[in-house]
Amino acid sequence: MNNLSIEIIIPLLGIVGLVIMIFKAIWVSKQDQGDENMIELAGHISRGALAFLKAEWRVLGVFVVIAGALLAWSAELEAVAAHTDWVIAISFLIGAIFSAFAGWIGMNIATKANVRTTQAARTSLSQALKVSFTGGTVMGLGVAGLAVLGLSTLYIIFTGMYDNMQQALEVLAGFSLGAESIALFARVGGGIFTKAADVGADLVGKVEAGIPEDDPRNPATIADNVGDNVGDVAGMGADLFGSYVATMLATMVLGREVISVDSFGGNAPILLPMLIAGLGIIFSIVGTLFVRIKDEKSSVMQAMNLGNWSSMILTAISSYFVIHWMLPETMTFERGDVILNISQMDVFWAIILGLSVGTLMSLVTEYYTSMGRRPVNSIIQQSSTGHGTNVIGGLAIGMESTVLPIIILAAGIYGSFELAGLYGVAIAAAGMMATTAMQLAIDAFGPIADNAGGIAEMSGLPSEVRERTDNLDAVGNTTAATGKGFAIASAALTALALFAAYVGLAGITSIDIYKADVLSMLFVGAMIPFFFSSLAISAVGKAAMEMVKEVRRQFKEIPGIMEGKGKPEYEKCVEISTAASIREMVAPGALALLSPIVVGFAFGPEALGGLLAGITVSGVLMGMFQNNAGGAWDNAKKSFEKGVEIDGKMEFKGSDAHKASVTGDTVGDPFKDTSGPSMNILIKLTSIVALIIAPFISVGEPSEHESHPITFDSSEPTINEPQETLLFEPVLNQD
Repeated sequence: MNNLSIEIIIPLLGIVGLVIMIFKAIWVSKQDQGDENMIELAGHISRGALAFLKAEWRVLGVFVVIAGALLAWSAELEAVAAHTDWVIAISFLIGAIFSAFAGWIGMNIATKANVRTTQAARTSLSQALKVSFTGGTVMGLGVAGLAVLGLSTLYIIFTGMYDNMQQALEVLAGFSLGAESIALFARVGGGIFTKAADVGADLVGKVEAGIPEDDPRNPATIADNVGDNVGDVAGMGADLFGSYVATMLATMVLGREVISVDSFGGNAPILLPMLIAGLGIIFSIVGTLFVRIKDEKSSVMQAMNLGNWSSMILTAISSYFVIHWMLPETMTFERGDVILNISQMDVFWAIILGLSVGTLMSLVTEYYTSMGRRPVNSIIQQSSTGHGTNVIGGLAIGMESTVLPIIILAAGIYGSFELAGLYGVAIAAAGMMATTAMQLAIDAFGPIADNAGGIAEMSGLPSEVRERTDNLDAVGNTTAATGKGFAIASAALTALALFAAYVGLAGITSIDIYKADVLSMLFVGAMIPFFFSSLAISAVGKAAMEMVKEVRRQFKEIPGIMEGKGKPEYEKCVEISTAASIREMVAPGALALLSPIVVGFAFGPEALGGLLAGITVSGVLMGMFQNNAGGAWDNAKKSFEKGVEIDGKMEFKGSDAHKASVTGDTVGDPFKDTSGPSMNILIKLTSIVALIIAPFISVGEPSEHESHPITFDSSEPTINEPQETLLFEPVLNQD
């Protein structure tokens, strides 16, 4: 099989994923929607979600046009003409459109699947799981299929347009920049929307008015359900689409520096991550077939784990054969004076290590956020002494939860680097992201189940329906938390790979932390995730205040609303959340995009490297801390619904301890759904921006190595012993 044939196979794998997605979307659409009341409520949610997306797209459309024009203009500058091209603007535009479309696919199917899941729950838990998980599968396959199809197709086009592989990949980086830019705004904007509505609904509805969650009398309840779709589904879809693309791109850029004598024109290390991603789609489809339960007593979580594990195992097995088919027995990674010997098995074990890191990170996250485990139980116990101790307990658990994941991540980075150098770190991230379709299917099913429970509550359906949807929702909370752990781990590995690619393109071999500008920017970089989180959390607070005022107004001014005779003005609350989220998402987005540009041009490439290092390390820790603390607070609150034992006494909803847990959950909401998930986009986006501007600030000519056939003598090639490559090399000034 030649280079051309494999370049055709990869996009076809993406198309297979999209075709299966269409068939599953049609199946979901054909399911029963229930009675007129259920259809009306689902219509409110659907229209609200679409209204938000349209408002967001109008703002982002202006951004995309301006950013694209700047990219096109800058690419034509004589100093960088050999390294990039105005076509990068087209690549950026396509990436932005694909990312937005990926989010829309998720949102569209979620707003259809929610009411159909509710109706399915009237028959059995098994059928409710089937509908909700199929809805999640549509999103997973849509995101993965679009990513593989888009990136591989553009790769084929650009490598045909440019003789220089470096230039082709630099132009291709525009696709990733477009995807991550939209992902950031979608995640932050959607997160602000959903948490403003959620906090407003909880504080006024549950705490002040004493009415149940998702009560139709609460004006904010529709906005809360809309938020689940625009934040946890559309935002998450765009987020993981960007992660998927960025991971493949980083591996491809570093693959350019691997000298490989293969049947693919020397391009096997570049093509490998795309092929593994494509195969991951196929095995994710296989994995979805295992997500089944027999009866009401069956474990939904076990079904999810079975599907997830099967897709990962199949991907790992296939990677072994693909690597031995594509790669030569021995390759060399060259950067400057460093020459590293890499074998087939080194690459394979790096992929296995990436899959292992992702799995372990998910398991640790599950432990810290699941009901019945020590971390969540400790927060429950501390709720008995009041709101303050609940908050203190959640903060402590969130901080503690960073220890094991960081050790696992550090071990993964060290191990993959020892195996195959910087390319090993990148291919480990690619292996971790290979089953993104399955991960997203598991993640997306949660918000669908949550919405289904809300519709059941608002429709006044029998208690067994709500019990079934609550069963699914509880699993969804855990899978959402583990998905965030997986996402931040992949982001860390991807950011490191992107950073390594940036160093190569910027023409620097080491970063001297004894230099004042580098050390200064290292501290500035470490500060940015904190400032970014502050902006995002503050935005939620401001939007929530507006929501609280509106809900209070409606309770006061609409006659008979508490008696169920007056109809709340749901659209008003949706409009408030939409306007607030669109307004407040600008500042965090600008911070992420502009900080590397300002530092890079003002202080040079080495100082920018210091900034990226600070953002990456600090951002990973902040992401883990906020995601896990928020997830633990959430499930601590939900534990009271079934009853918990505190000091030998059973406590239920409505107790003082439960009210304290609601406060903790309110604090944790912006942590786990707004600022926390945004960290992984922040660390990747800043690295991608640095990669884009690298030719403009380069201190010398970037590595000119091109992937091409190389002929060795019949004797073994002489390879230097593996040398240590320091990304941050302290070098004393001898002057």
